[in-house]
Amino acid sequence: MGKKRKHSEPEAVAPPKKDDTAPERSKRTLLGWKDSNEVKGEVKDDDSPIFRNKEKVLVACSRRISYRYRHLMLNLVSLLPHCKKDNKVESKETKGSTLNELVELRNCSSCLFFECRKQKDLYLWMAKCPSGPSVKFLVSAVHTMEELKLTGNHLKGSRPILTFSSNFEKDAHWKLLKEMLFQIFGTPKEYRKSKPFYDHVFVFSIVDDHIWFRNYQISVPHNESDKLPRGGLEKMTLIEVGPRFCLNPIKIFGGSFGGPTLYENPFYVSPNQIRALEKRKKAGKYAKKVKAKTRRKMHEIENPLEPDEFADIWKE
Repeated sequence: MGKKRKHSEPEAVAPPKKDDTAPERSKRTLLGWKDSNEVKGEVKDDDSPIFRNKEKVLVACSRRISYRYRHLMLNLVSLLPHCKKDNKVESKETKGSTLNELVELRNCSSCLFFECRKQKDLYLWMAKCPSGPSVKFLVSAVHTMEELKLTGNHLKGSRPILTFSSNFEKDAHWKLLKEMLFQIFGTPKEYRKSKPFYDHVFVFSIVDDHIWFRNYQISVPHNESDKLPRGGLEKMTLIEVGPRFCLNPIKIFGGSFGGPTLYENPFYVSPNQIRALEKRKKAGKYAKKVKAKTRRKMHEIENPLEPDEFADIWKE
């Protein structure tokens, strides 16, 4: 009998080593996160080359804020479906670094910080984190939705139409403010908490170097069958919803909550100076009264009355 042929055993193949290196982090831009392949110009076959807006806004306020300003902040939170509300932050010199950390932890790209001073003055910080720029506003003429009680109404979470007056194209700092307002107040397309239609308008207009904000509902007349008649869009009207407020720009910084000053408003007067002038006017009224008393006394001394002959008749 022939010997059996020995079968050669296959050599063991080492399993491929896993790549332990972390994937490259996507780059943050003004409009949100962007993949590294899109930044370099390399587009994968599976992914579409269309850039997706992933803008998210962190809304926070300082401690000891008054109830009217807190209601204004809550009104803006209800209007912006792509925002995230956080706890109160202490208003100190280190608030910039604290807010930048909170923005990164909450996976946001912008921040709206309501800072209240002396329980009277409200300042609004609008910043793109973490690289900037940022703007500091003085908020005045505040009217919340609860105060106005207007008849306008729109669905919560619907996307707004942003309209800007032609004055925003006049100077460079207005163009920068327009771009920041457009990115922060504009709801990203196909955001999971937003409705895929428009039924209200955000209006930003410049009057006397102040930015005035208004919110209107788009009202279109329709039949019972929910079909628009011919010429229905021409009869479209706007009904105000609220809130109302006015923004006075103070400074524009190159970084997030600080950095080099790009623009400073030369016509800005702090509310402390206005209150000091009013006190001086009231103090002037008191000074006039004191001067009138001294003049009266001097007049009595210089012009004494003649003695009365009949003053001592009834003393006996």
